[in-house]
Amino acid sequence: MHVVDYCLVVIYLAALLLIGFYRRLRRDSSTTELIVGGRMLTLPAFVASLVSTWYGGILGVGEYSYRFGLSNWLVFGLPYYLAAFLFALFLAKKARQSEVLTIPERLAQAYGNKTAVLGSIIIYLMTVPAAYVLMLGVLCESLFGWPFWLGVTAGTLFSIIYVYMGGFRSVVRTDLFQFGLMFLGFVVLLVMLVTRYGAFDFLASSLPAQHLTWHGGNSIWYIATWYVIALATLIEPAFYQRCYAARDAGTARTGILISIACWAFFDFLTTSCGLYAKAILPGLVDPVASYPALALQVLPVGLLGLFALTLLATIMSTVDSYSFIAATTFGNDIVGRLFNLDEHRIVLYSQVGLILSAFLAVAFAVFFRSVVDIWYVFGSIGTPALLVPVFFSYVGRRRLSAGAAFSMIIISGMLSLLWYLSKYVNADGGYWLGLQPIFPGVTLSIVFFMFSKRREALALPEN
Repeated sequence: MHVVDYCLVVIYLAALLLIGFYRRLRRDSSTTELIVGGRMLTLPAFVASLVSTWYGGILGVGEYSYRFGLSNWLVFGLPYYLAAFLFALFLAKKARQSEVLTIPERLAQAYGNKTAVLGSIIIYLMTVPAAYVLMLGVLCESLFGWPFWLGVTAGTLFSIIYVYMGGFRSVVRTDLFQFGLMFLGFVVLLVMLVTRYGAFDFLASSLPAQHLTWHGGNSIWYIATWYVIALATLIEPAFYQRCYAARDAGTARTGILISIACWAFFDFLTTSCGLYAKAILPGLVDPVASYPALALQVLPVGLLGLFALTLLATIMSTVDSYSFIAATTFGNDIVGRLFNLDEHRIVLYSQVGLILSAFLAVAFAVFFRSVVDIWYVFGSIGTPALLVPVFFSYVGRRRLSAGAAFSMIIISGMLSLLWYLSKYVNADGGYWLGLQPIFPGVTLSIVFFMFSKRREALALPEN
């Protein structure tokens, strides 16, 4: 990168800190101020924050597009649009009307404190932003030439410093800034690629045939697994947090529907660029770095720096959001619930949780070294445990008893975990019965729910 490109990066980081530090948490801030910013999130802020937060896996999308082509849209696009639509249809208004601050608070209302603590631990592990920290390390390694460990550590620390001081409001303010950057860089890159190399005819003649098929060479069961993993959207803490923080229930539902359109357009940009990366650079050793490698190949001075900002903004907007969710889950829902802390101590322990989540994220990133693997492992285990109890705490009039919900979370999660570990003991390296680990866990949860006792729903405002 040229000195001009580095200057753009420095300006971006300085602006991010300025925006993030604009208004800090007061010493007497309440948990409502800390976690949902006083419930005053407007529609533009809702959309910008949710879109930028939920699309942080940009290098994972690049990895999948490079390896499997158009099926990226079928795996990382369509199932998540459908799940987000279901969330908007069934959960958005009810979540806002419930007046709780977090998913575990809703679990406590529906199933009791013990189940809420157990759910909090799973949510904490699922929201530690390991995959996104890994991407920061790869990005710094590719663009700046830093060692991987240094990129991971520096990127993580920089992403959480303003969150530590400003809470949810700092996350939203920086998301508004990063939202525009994430689209701008990919639009510029795609225009450059089409102008220089041509459009579909170039791709059709340069790509392996399977890259232009719907499956990309993967089995239908592998693809189906991602559709079940996408149901994790129905227990996605970032969605619930934005809904809890929305000014009203209508803002929550409309904001998600607009966000789906934004994600669809962004998927068109990213999948197209992933195809060009495979066509132009077919021998990449590390597909996770396909977007940075493509940008270094085709973008001139200045535009390369702009694209670096796009990648940084897309990833960092997710690192700060998930780090914050993990932190407040630790402070408010684990420590706060176990020890019955007052509001001011919850703020303190949430800041401690932010530091702890940063250490865990770095450790997981170094251990896995694959974005897709991290998503797959945590999604396959956490989703079966929480999907049914969280979803049906809002929808319908059928409720699990407290004991049944607690048992379901443990048994379903453990079953999927053991199924995942089976590949390490099987001689052929496959899963038991050839099933992906998410399927037995989800199936058990649904069966458990169907045979559970009925109980009257909690009183909630109607839509």
